[in-house]
Amino acid sequence: MTDKTPSIHGEWSSRFAFILAATGSAVGLGNIWKFPYITGQNGGGAFVMVYLLCVAAIGIPIMIAEIMLGRRGRQSPINTMQTLAAEAQVDPRWGYLGWMGMIAGFLILAYYSVIAGWSMAYIFKAFFGSFFGTDGAEVKQMFDNLMASPIQQIFWHTVFMAITMQVVMRGIKGGLEKAVRFLMPALFVILIILVAYAMASGSYAQGIHFLFSPDFSKITADAVLTAMGHAFFTLSLGMGAIMVYGSYLPGHVSIAKTTFFIAGADTAVALLAGIAIFPLVFANNLEVAVGPGLIFQTLPLAFGHMSGGWLFGVLFFVLLFFAALTSSISLIEPAVAWLVENKNIDRQKACVWSGTACWGLGVAVVFSFNVWSGFKIFDKNLFELLDYLTANLMLPLGGLCIAVFAGWMMKQAHAEQELELPAQGFQAWQFLIKYVAPAAVFLVFLHVLGVL
Repeated sequence: MTDKTPSIHGEWSSRFAFILAATGSAVGLGNIWKFPYITGQNGGGAFVMVYLLCVAAIGIPIMIAEIMLGRRGRQSPINTMQTLAAEAQVDPRWGYLGWMGMIAGFLILAYYSVIAGWSMAYIFKAFFGSFFGTDGAEVKQMFDNLMASPIQQIFWHTVFMAITMQVVMRGIKGGLEKAVRFLMPALFVILIILVAYAMASGSYAQGIHFLFSPDFSKITADAVLTAMGHAFFTLSLGMGAIMVYGSYLPGHVSIAKTTFFIAGADTAVALLAGIAIFPLVFANNLEVAVGPGLIFQTLPLAFGHMSGGWLFGVLFFVLLFFAALTSSISLIEPAVAWLVENKNIDRQKACVWSGTACWGLGVAVVFSFNVWSGFKIFDKNLFELLDYLTANLMLPLGGLCIAVFAGWMMKQAHAEQELELPAQGFQAWQFLIKYVAPAAVFLVFLHVLGVL
């Protein structure tokens, strides 16, 4: 079926191009901003081991399923799920899974772009030496000043959204593929440079010990669920991005082998980020469990006092920007693809419409940090509400539905046709996607709802 129904949007030129694009979608702020701080909060090595196990048992099977659904449907996530539901002769309301993924990606990009704008602002702060000689109070004040300024945040949010939409507007091979062919190798090169510097920091061994020496006495049920949730979210599952990228995958490419490469690269980036960050934290006697402020409030303090801090501060925030951009272009792609398929407009107009709408919601997110900070829904400002709604509710539900559809609704013959796995390999995947992954994601879902 896949070879007979090519995507109307085009295809990746090669398996390698798809790997770069899907890895770019997966690699983002979650790897470089979130993974180090949640590792610090949950005791280090033992948490990392649980996280790696969850990637293998939950993340990889669901990613295989999502890519498979995308390639079989060959359309935007909404139209793909409607087509596959008809093919499997099941309830057509499975199409709502595509809607949920597309909307989740759109909502995530609205606040993701704002955070990416912070990274762009910090590139220039590092470049002009703003971190040099600062103390903790000054670094905190620097971040607070940015949060209090809607003009600064809107400016950087606008620049980032404009760059994102320029890439997406150019299409599969002219935009997405060309961008990731440059950005992903550059991201890895910068990470390796930062790791090399961390090795010379004097606290490299301490950082490595913290990251890879497990102390299981520090693992709690909450830490296990956090690791499970992060393994799922860091692979960009349940938001339509991997499904729509899968729809551009040539029919002859092995989905399973490709997924292992993507998950491996994504995990490597998270681990390399930890290897680069924790030695710097220990070398500067900083707190590993500081939380979300680790990147924007703690590391600038380290960069401001270490040898070569100017250069490595610039490199680090360029890295953060690259990671954000490779994810952002995948977050908006499902909406653009759907507009092209259903509203009879060209790709440029679809990008303008979707990009403008997302930018407008992002402006509201900016205001939630300052002029609208007193406006709360369920005791959350707009940024917190969107983050909670997407990461804690929509994505787990989307992942659960993907696992259920691929494991229980889709005809086994169709799944075997797409995956082309040896019998034992297919049976192993089927067991994980039918039983292990849904149960694990359901536990995460109950946890975020406060039931567990």
